[in-house]
Amino acid sequence: QICLSLVKLLFYLAHSPLGSIVLLDFQPRQFVMVDGNLKVTDMDDASTEELSCKEDNDCTLEFPTKSFPLKCSAVGKCEGINEKKNLFNAYRYFFTYLLPHSAPPALRPLLSDILNATGDLRYGINETVKAFEKVLHLYKSGLYLQERPLILKDYISLKGFRTVEGEEYKCWPSYNHLGCLLSIHSAEEAAAICNSQSQCQSFIVSQQRTWTGRPLASFQSSWTDLIPDTNAVVYIKRSAFSGERL
Repeated sequence: QICLSLVKLLFYLAHSPLGSIVLLDFQPRQFVMVDGNLKVTDMDDASTEELSCKEDNDCTLEFPTKSFPLKCSAVGKCEGINEKKNLFNAYRYFFTYLLPHSAPPALRPLLSDILNATGDLRYGINETVKAFEKVLHLYKSGLYLQERPLILKDYISLKGFRTVEGEEYKCWPSYNHLGCLLSIHSAEEAAAICNSQSQCQSFIVSQQRTWTGRPLASFQSSWTDLIPDTNAVVYIKRSAFSGERL
């Protein structure tokens, strides 16, 4: 969410009515999230000036660890230097820390491609926005899910119940640092996640939604203490289920 919001902001800056705008003091502390959107808090160090040049050798975009040769345009300006400077700063301050860690395994290669392409400045902002929107579409639609045998049939579902708190275990990445709370496309995906975790005996799907509209599922190491909850469905592994205990 943060990275997608950032590239949309950089897309606007690259195509603003004032021309291409560069953020000269590009640091994470210069941004804040407002209603799920990234905003710039300080525009004092923004500029529409693009580096003047006489030849291509005048147009080297330099960073502490990398430099990029750019073209000198017919009007004596380094082509796209403001856009590329913003994009590489987004890569080194945001993408490298946020993109590799929290996506479903099937989407990580696509995010890795974005990371590598922006890190080498092979993508401009237009291509970067399109790449992010493709990943978002796959994520929201569930099209990233690989075909596999249906395993939800190995679970018993009980509508209107959830387990009591205290039977949670920790996993990564989790929306709750004290437990294992993950976004899912469907209960079938949640069952696959539960099967992949040795501690998991049950999971609860509530009406909570993430910013993409995906439901949240809480994965539990037990299921024995159930309490009513009209907004939840608990799924229990048949292998762990005891009719007498219930």
